Amino acid sequence: MLNKIKNLAIIAHVDHGKTTLVDAMFKQSGLFRENQQIDTCAMDYNDLERERGITILAKCTSFVWHGTKLNIVDTPGHADFGGEVERILSMVDGVLVLVDAAEGPMPQTKFVLSKALALNLNPIVVINKIDKSDARISEVLDEVFDLFIALGANDTQLDFPIIYASGRNGWAVKHLDDPKTDLTPLLECALSHVPNATVIEGQPFQMLVSMLEYDQYLGRILTGKILSGTANINDVVHVLRPGTSSDVEKARLTKLLSFEGLNRIPINSARAGDIIAIAGLETGTVADTIAAMEITEPLKAIPIDPPTISITFAVNDSPLAGKEGKKLTSRMIGERLFREAEGNVSITVQRSHHEESYEVAGRGELQLGILIETMRREGFELSIGRPKVLFHKDETTGEILEPLEELYVDLDDEFTGIVVEKIIQRKGEMIDMRPSGSGKTRIKFLIPTRGLIGYYGEFLTDTRGTGIMNKTFHSYVPHRGVIEGRNKGVLVSTASGKAVPYALFYLKDRGTLFVPPGDPVYEGMIIGENSRENELEVNPTKEKQLSNCRASGKDEAIKIPNPRQMSLEQSIAYIQTDEMVEVTPVSIRLRKKQLDSITRKKMSRSEKR
Repeated sequence: MLNKIKNLAIIAHVDHGKTTLVDAMFKQSGLFRENQQIDTCAMDYNDLERERGITILAKCTSFVWHGTKLNIVDTPGHADFGGEVERILSMVDGVLVLVDAAEGPMPQTKFVLSKALALNLNPIVVINKIDKSDARISEVLDEVFDLFIALGANDTQLDFPIIYASGRNGWAVKHLDDPKTDLTPLLECALSHVPNATVIEGQPFQMLVSMLEYDQYLGRILTGKILSGTANINDVVHVLRPGTSSDVEKARLTKLLSFEGLNRIPINSARAGDIIAIAGLETGTVADTIAAMEITEPLKAIPIDPPTISITFAVNDSPLAGKEGKKLTSRMIGERLFREAEGNVSITVQRSHHEESYEVAGRGELQLGILIETMRREGFELSIGRPKVLFHKDETTGEILEPLEELYVDLDDEFTGIVVEKIIQRKGEMIDMRPSGSGKTRIKFLIPTRGLIGYYGEFLTDTRGTGIMNKTFHSYVPHRGVIEGRNKGVLVSTASGKAVPYALFYLKDRGTLFVPPGDPVYEGMIIGENSRENELEVNPTKEKQLSNCRASGKDEAIKIPNPRQMSLEQSIAYIQTDEMVEVTPVSIRLRKKQLDSITRKKMSRSEKR
């Protein structure tokens, strides 16, 4: 029997080394054989996480260290997945705050730290990657302390222990001149500083659900921390939901799972303070309470910050619909979206006033882009609209409020002028600007969320692909006025068929093409970007007219530049309000909402009136 249970979350900005540090902890704890082959970032086992190199979903793991069971929760670092961090903080009793020794505290560091401090958690600060050539350890430590003060940390929280580490190399030290061997100083600090798991004494079994996932064999799996009592196989429990007077579901505990390394192992019982997973419940979801029959009141769940943007998900009604996907109907799309909203508390779904479409609200373009990418890999075909910002109305003044983002950009000094100019055009306001070493500058802005929609691709172009942009939600402010949209028109197909090299050769001078020769096109499909501001209708299927006349010389060789390849997120950000993105398991196409040219012109004239 283990003497103690300690629950610990690792929180940080994206790419500061959380998952890599968990890999080192696995090796240190003896979970794997010395010669066992282990993938890097083992906790990022989702395909999309491995492809993009980021953590998307919060995940639990555990190992035993000196007789104490350490339950570790690895969390995402991107601001769009902040809801994953918010909901799991109720499961833990301590946090490791990782900060990059070169970059210092970033927007997501501030966001997750503010949530941890509000829950009265006492963090352990880990200055990671101190072996980097551009590390500035003392300056970063001062910045971390200033951040704690700015967020209103109490005296106990300000007296945080400091660990210097290199997660990739698997060592940590309390002092910079200590021998760098392994992670023992970090683990010992966790054992001494993180309190034992908090429980409610003298109460029957109660567990607050913090995570929901689906397994092809076990079905719905609910994960949470047991706050009181003991869970045993075959115990009868019921599910309580805030805001409802009666229980949602009654069931028998048929499958209890505990975490061990990368695996979930079946157990017969679990005690208060432990983090476990329960399979077999059909209705229980995130923020519900699973409890013994004697309990009649649900546990209080932590409120989650509201979403800031929404996107319309609709049935694919293009002429190519149904040729590349298997899940096409509005019912299938709706069921999948509501199932996603059930487990992802930072996403909301509601049926749109238009038939066969849904409004899906989330924290950012990346979060919703990940959902769309997941659905297309599952065989769905969708039509996606342009992201829209969710405005609020001030109840006292009646004023329209819009979300404001705190934006940090790191870029080479030579690109600061163009970036500042573009962001100010988008109603941004520069707050701070300072050199960050090695010929780079860090600039802080406050900018409306709608000002960032569609800007990332332009930012990469302006900085020659070297710029880094990070953002997090700041507050709601009065509406800042009109922001200019895309400054170039598009090339719209007037015919259906396959794109012909002869036609594309003469269209390349009109702008940038999006389709290669041989790709299927249809009337109303966007095949390129016009070099001017107006929309231009073209025929990409036109072939060369042949006759009996022959020239003495040979025809010119047709050379067509490679088309611009846009990712899903770039496509969603590129379109305007009268355009959509057609998403299938095979293709991503841009199109007009109204495919017929004459109807589009009539609608345009009526809008001008």
